[in-house]
This record gives sequence, C-alpha cells and structure tokens, in this order.
Amino acid sequence: MSAEPRLAAVAEPEPAPQAAPGTDQAVKETLEDYTLRFAPRSYRRWTPMVVATTALGGIAYMADFSIGAGIGLAHGTGNALLAIGVAAAVIFVTGFPLAYYGARYNIDLDLITRGSGFGYFGSVLTSVIFASFTFIFFALEGSIMAQGLKLGLGLPLWLGYLVSTLMVIPLVIYGMTALSKLQVWTTPVWLLLMVGPLVYLVVTDPGTVDRFLAYAGTDGDGGIDTASVLLGAGVCLSLIAQIGEQIDYLRFMPPKTEANKRSWWAAVVMAGPGWVVLGALKQAIGVFLAVYIIAEVGASAAPEPIQQFKGAFDAMMPSWLVVPLAVVLVVISQIKINVTNAYSGSLAWTNSFTRVTRRYPGRMVFVLVNLGFALALMEADMFSFLNSILGFYSNCAIAWVVTVATDIGINKYVLKLSPHAPEFRRGMLYAVNPVGVVAFVAASGLSIAMYFHGLGDTLQPYSPVAAAVIAFVLTPLMAVLTKGRYYLRRTDDGIPEPLLDEDGNPSAVAYACHVCRQQFERPDVAACPAHDAVVCSLCLSTDKVGDHVLPGTV
Repeated sequence: MSAEPRLAAVAEPEPAPQAAPGTDQAVKETLEDYTLRFAPRSYRRWTPMVVATTALGGIAYMADFSIGAGIGLAHGTGNALLAIGVAAAVIFVTGFPLAYYGARYNIDLDLITRGSGFGYFGSVLTSVIFASFTFIFFALEGSIMAQGLKLGLGLPLWLGYLVSTLMVIPLVIYGMTALSKLQVWTTPVWLLLMVGPLVYLVVTDPGTVDRFLAYAGTDGDGGIDTASVLLGAGVCLSLIAQIGEQIDYLRFMPPKTEANKRSWWAAVVMAGPGWVVLGALKQAIGVFLAVYIIAEVGASAAPEPIQQFKGAFDAMMPSWLVVPLAVVLVVISQIKINVTNAYSGSLAWTNSFTRVTRRYPGRMVFVLVNLGFALALMEADMFSFLNSILGFYSNCAIAWVVTVATDIGINKYVLKLSPHAPEFRRGMLYAVNPVGVVAFVAASGLSIAMYFHGLGDTLQPYSPVAAAVIAFVLTPLMAVLTKGRYYLRRTDDGIPEPLLDEDGNPSAVAYACHVCRQQFERPDVAACPAHDAVVCSLCLSTDKVGDHVLPGTV
C-alpha cells in the first residue's frame, strides 16, 4: 500500500471486480442529474443564459410575498424595507463565492462544503440543514397553492395540501433536462401575472403608494427600530440557503473561456447571488399588496398571496377573470419552485444517506421522503406560525452559508490555508474537518440559544447577526489554529493528468471506472490502490469495504 498508484489518461479497465449491490442502478440513475458527483463537460450542453433562466425560474415561489407581508404587518413598512435590504445584502455577499465555485467547478453545494472546511462526513450536517430548507419551503408553497385551490375550486385545505404534493412527482422524476424546459417556458407567463397588477395599481391609484409608505405596523409607531429591523432580517435570512438550489442548476454551466466570459459571468451573477434582487423585490411587493388588502378587505387575509393577487386583479379586470387568474398564478409559481424543492431536497438526502450507509437507495426514495416531511408540515398548519419557523431555521442556514463563503473567500484566497481547487472525493478528504464543523456548530448553537431568549430578551433579535459574525470569525481562526492540516487527507489522487485544463476549467479527459465500467471525466475519478485502474466518485462512496479508497499520506 505504500506505492503510489500512477495512471495514464484514458486508462483501459481491468476485469471489473464484484460491484457493490445496487451500484449499476445507482450509476444509471445518477447519469441524468449527476447526484453525488461532478457534472461532466460532455453533459453540460446548455448556454450560460439557458442555465441562468432555468435557475431563476426556480425562485418563482410565492413565499416572498408572505414573508414580506408578515414583516410589514408586524413592524411597519420602513422597518420591513430596511430588514429586506439588510438580508438581501448579506445573501448577495455570501452567495457570490458559492455560486462562482459551483459554476466554475461544476459541483453542487454539498460537494463544495465537503472541501471547504467540513470534511467528507462533516458536511452531512449541512446536507440535512439544506434538505430541511427544501421541505420547509415546499410546505410553505404547498400551503399557498392549497389556499388558491380552496378559493378557486372549493377544495378543503387538507385535500389541497395533498394535491399540491402529489402533482410534482411526475415532473421531478426527471433531472436537469426536463426542469430546464419547464422553467424556460413558464417564466414569461409568471412574470406577466406577477408584475402586471402592481404596475396597474401604482399608475391608476397613486394613493396606494402613500398608504404603503406610511403604514406603521401592528407592533410599532412607524419609526425605525433596530430590533424590528433585525427580527425582520432574521426571517428574510432564512432564504440564505436558496443559493444551494441555484447551484443545483449553476453546476451545469459550460466551461468559462475567453470567448464566453462575459455571458458566463453575467449568468453566474444573475442566477447565483442575483436571485436575491428579485426575491427582495417580491418581498417589498408583498408588503405593498398586504397594505392594499388591509385597506380594501381587512388584515386577516393580507398575508395570503392568493388574497393579495385576487385583490389586485379585482381592481383591473372583470370579476369573472379575477379568481381564475389568481389561481393560475399561484399554481404556476408553486409548480416552478416545488419541482426544484423536491429535486434539490432529494439530492441532499441522497448525498447524506449514501455517505453514511455506503448504499445508494435511489433518488426517487428521497423525493418521497422529502414530500412526506413537507406534507406533514402542511397538515400541521405551518402557515399560521410561518415567521417563527423561518426565524429559527435562519440561524442554522446563516451559520452554514457564512462558514463556507468565508472559507472560500478568506481561507482559500487570503490565508491560503484551504486548497484552492475544491475536493469532494472519498479518500482525498478527512472524515471531519474541525475548521467548518466547529465554526458551524458554535455559530448555530449560540444563535439558536439567543433566538429562544437563552441569553436574555435584549439579545434575542440579534441571533442572526450572532450566527453570521461567529461563523465569519471562527472559520479563519480555526484554519489558523489547525494550520489547515485537516483539509486534505492526501494531495495526490494517483492520476498524472492535471485536474484543470489550460483555461482553469475541470479537465474533460475521460477515464473508465473499473467497477461500474462507465466513462467519467478527470475530476470525478481517483486511482485505485488495489488495481492499475481508476474508480469513479460514486463507486468510492458505495465501497463498503474500502478496497478502492486511497490510503492517507502523512
């Protein structure tokens, strides 16, 4: 085992050893969406703008309108707009390095997290956090759709919850190919239905703008209050994990070259951290429509997007069109985001389960698991305590995203203690890297204690600030204290071909995995210590004995 295996490019496999049970099924299934692995250049056929449009289609959710309305109703328009702006700035800054790494190296956020401070098994923690994000927001969108189905078709809420859950299953079975078509074709209709009513109200009744700006909220006097701004920002920051869903699409970006660099960067910024610009705008529209609904109908219906748009449509078109159009808007929005929630959630659960058990059960299993959690939340009427759920969850999400973003921005580029190129393969990483794990656990633990008044009522609104600051400080501090020694278990994967090409993109040189006998590109394979051959990352993940895993080096 002491001899380092070295392999030539396009290696021919030896006779394949006995594969782990389920490996063939796993390989076939992951070749559509590249669960658990690098997305190869041969699969990435889309232009930067198609990828960006697909990624942005996933943020068509209606939750922003509810979130904005809830903050505005509680704290007033001034505090709500400041809270939305503060959260958007944090999300943009932290999302930029993550989006760049996902698009540049064609890996999802879990694979980025493994090599950015957490380790091979350490990032299971954050995979569960991300999976939780997907089913929480699936439940929120499903609740909104059920409200629309109740208004338009008279379905009881419990049945609407079930319908909104089951209808996405046929769509999410397929990977990026089907999702890209769905998002591109539905986006223009969605934009028209969302923006049209707002423009009409502002143009025809300027008084709506004055009422909107003057609204004081139920908990305030209309003045700016730091605690109110931070409480509102904490709710908005629950969306910080949305960058993970954006990266699930951005990983399919084509290679960045001199010829396409402008469109490549435009797509990465727009569909990566830029999603929050549209998200913040929707939250502000949610406040506007809520204030409008209060004046026209009453406060009880104001947080519900279906009621917000019903009221707006009612002002601009015949009554017979109002409810159908409002329902169409809600249904399109729910489908666009919840196929993404179900898809991304299934990837996160599959990632975690496969690493822990070394068995690939099939992504469809975890589509159903994710939908089951979401349905349970809907039936428990999560919509009635929405802000409490999001405020709590945001502490975990902030700690995770800030930790990874800081590792990329500070530890890789400034301190140079973290390897510049991301690593995700089993055998190349330590099981746990204390840099990210300690920073994440400390930041999320302390901020959650603050959120539940564990450190007093005065500090409670500052829990999201604490999560961000602690993660930002501890991540480089832990890297310095450990001298970066727990990032890589070994620096040589036994393959002489460079990992990156002359443009800095992942190499497209193909190798044959001698376990599953499929062709994979250079970043997705490592040398096998027992054979003169290579093994792909998925077969490494499902290797129960560890025969194919490279030994560590001192």
